[in-house]
Amino acid sequence: MFLLYNGRLDNCPPDCTALAIDHGEIIAIGSDAEILHLTTPGTESFNLRGRYVMPGLTDSHIHLELYGDSLSMVDCSTSTRQECLSRVRERSLKTPPDRWILGHGWNQNLWSGVFGTASDLDAIAPLNPVFLTDTSLHSAWVNSKALEMAHIDSSTPDPAGGIIQLDERGNPTGILFEKAVDLIESIIPPVQPEERKQNLLKAQDRLIRYGVTAVHDFDRIPCFKALQELDQEQQLFLRVFKGLPVEQLPEIIAAGLRTGFGSAHLRVGPIKLFADGALGPQTAAMLSPYSGDQTNFGKLLLTAEEIFETGKLAAASGLSLAVHAIGDRATQEVLLGYARLRDYEKANKLPALRHRVEHLQLLSPENLSLAAELQVYASMQPVHLYMDMPTADSHWGGRSRYAYAFSTLASLNTPLIFGSDAPVETPNPFWGIHAAVTRCRQNSTTAWYPEERFNLRQAINAYTLEPARQSGLEGRSGELKSGQAADLVVLDRDPFQVQPEELYSLSPVMVIVEGRRVFESV
Repeated sequence: MFLLYNGRLDNCPPDCTALAIDHGEIIAIGSDAEILHLTTPGTESFNLRGRYVMPGLTDSHIHLELYGDSLSMVDCSTSTRQECLSRVRERSLKTPPDRWILGHGWNQNLWSGVFGTASDLDAIAPLNPVFLTDTSLHSAWVNSKALEMAHIDSSTPDPAGGIIQLDERGNPTGILFEKAVDLIESIIPPVQPEERKQNLLKAQDRLIRYGVTAVHDFDRIPCFKALQELDQEQQLFLRVFKGLPVEQLPEIIAAGLRTGFGSAHLRVGPIKLFADGALGPQTAAMLSPYSGDQTNFGKLLLTAEEIFETGKLAAASGLSLAVHAIGDRATQEVLLGYARLRDYEKANKLPALRHRVEHLQLLSPENLSLAAELQVYASMQPVHLYMDMPTADSHWGGRSRYAYAFSTLASLNTPLIFGSDAPVETPNPFWGIHAAVTRCRQNSTTAWYPEERFNLRQAINAYTLEPARQSGLEGRSGELKSGQAADLVVLDRDPFQVQPEELYSLSPVMVIVEGRRVFESV
């Protein structure tokens, strides 16, 4: 048995200052005297010294394998293109010829909207193929060597769902959008299974230090295989709700997998689809053109009809859907597709599965109530606000009033869950909580559409209680209650006692998963 006492417990009465853990569960919550009275031989007690205890946090949208990989890539999240090139040059000096240089995180919107070129990379890494993904993971910047290896030249047609950017002479610039990125990714030597597992363990370690004890992951089948091995080897401490790619839907159905099936640390999640691109590269699908470019409506990848047809197959097999949608056209198509799917579930006496929209970043006013009416979860990433505020203003203008519409959606009773989309952004959940509560950048007091701010309780629930419900773990996770899993975070300060602008600086001093201390800095 493990006892924590002399603390402040999240969302509990003030006289409840202690809790008892046994066999991986919270077995009692009460006053110090009540809980310490439970002491038996072998019981371990820990004095919290007034620190705050909250449920373990869930990142409801992460790319676990990609995040682990990114920890060893060139960090391209720089304020200038020259600084990014300098980092690539530094890596090239340490990399043998013909070996790939991989990087992630560039954002041309921070570089006055100007993309890099293949020739930029050729000048500083002529002997290596270079592949750098942008912060959204929806475009890539490559050099001439990489283009040559992928046989991409002026005669190469755009692949379905992708764009090869060309210069005024019709030659590839080195920038690839959406499915065109796959042309390069397909020729990069794959990560070996053991390396993948090690990268996942690195990701797990970093996430636990942030206070993240559960994730909803959207990487692909090789990641699922590696996670199964780590689970069998008892090295998987995170609780992973594993999204699976729609491309493997026939095999998934044939294998009889259902959403929710699995172990305590690895369960089958939803089937993942993409309805459009992203804001940064201006490939998110829009109802009206991007500001300043009357020809660009983004890239719609799925219609409502296509989402419905896929949803019928999945729902009939007990598999929920998670559909990526960022632009207002894409969110409309997804919600209309879900409306038909709800009718199908009802007509065929199927359970109303907990479907979700990933990002739900921009809504047109007439669609604001649809997610609530359909009881579809809005899986959103408030940490994106830091980078997206000026970009949205530039590309969407006044339409941004209903971008990241946390408060409006919640007021309509839309269930919200929060994540990071790491490695697109940091998976530190306290950055996300700060962004949701303040809608300001760090060290700023200028709020972006402040009427859409969440209060702190709403924000914490979107990282704890609501993700547990979405993944079918209500009553077992997400709260400090007797009978719940003992997945806990001890913070250095009480979030309700700090100023909202300081929320991003909160830090765990102890993290407990299933009653086991997996991180401690006290």
